[in-house]
Amino acid sequence: MNPEYSIVIVSKNRKQELLKTLQILDPQLVGTDTEILVFLDGCTDNSSELKMDFTKVRWFESDKSIGASAARHFLYPKANGKYLIGLDDDAHPLHSNFKEKVKEIFQQHVDTGIIAFQEIKGNFESDALALESVPSLDQEYNTNEFIGCGFAIRKEVYEVTNGFPIWIDIYGEEACLAIEVLSKGFDIRYSSSIKVNHRVNKEDRKKQGRNYFRFGKQLKNTTFYYLVYYSFPFYRIAKLYWHNLNKYALKDKEYFKVYCKVIGEVVKKAPSVLRHRNPIDKGVFRKIKELKKINF
Repeated sequence: MNPEYSIVIVSKNRKQELLKTLQILDPQLVGTDTEILVFLDGCTDNSSELKMDFTKVRWFESDKSIGASAARHFLYPKANGKYLIGLDDDAHPLHSNFKEKVKEIFQQHVDTGIIAFQEIKGNFESDALALESVPSLDQEYNTNEFIGCGFAIRKEVYEVTNGFPIWIDIYGEEACLAIEVLSKGFDIRYSSSIKVNHRVNKEDRKKQGRNYFRFGKQLKNTTFYYLVYYSFPFYRIAKLYWHNLNKYALKDKEYFKVYCKVIGEVVKKAPSVLRHRNPIDKGVFRKIKELKKINF
């Protein structure tokens, strides 16, 4: 008998965070309505030792890192549930009834393909303190995006898309799945009634300052996004590079090095990315502009 819910997690070298998440989720495995799938993406921190402690989890593993998006692309079709709940390895739901709430929203809104959860960033001493850190006012509306650390998608909807892209490694894969879901006529619904604590250290992130790694990934992946989904992408690509040249590359030599490196990578990989061309109707892009964005 297939479970109703599949909780799907990709992890790379965050053994302790994954351990905490699985300890929180473990009670969800009582009964037969829920399964948990974990993909270890080229972990070198002995994350595989957790298999011994969580034998009910369905484990998958790659010796070499294939990237978060490719790992999701591999893992999601393995899930058997009617509702697929995606979490980061350092994120957990703040209410024990989050699965039932997912089902309720999907049943109330039959055109909804994805539910975007509310993300609460930070490390808190308790879930109660995490909940107290945000306004208690519930919000629910259709949006054009979702956050990978906490969301749900109908399995039947995921199966009519191309899934998470294999032509992106990390940063931007959610936008690709979102546009494909919208292009199939389904909605993305944000609901603050389902909250996840994304256990990131906000102060450490602020201290990091310039993030050259993220800059490079986002520049490259935005280029590929335009190549795949836009009928006439080259004007947008030129505008993208002109903007990033003036705002970042000409003001910081490290950004400039990354900028030049990305150009080389794009030229090299563009032919293989173009094999995934899937131009989206202009009406979908108009709809995206009209939809309300999530307040991060």
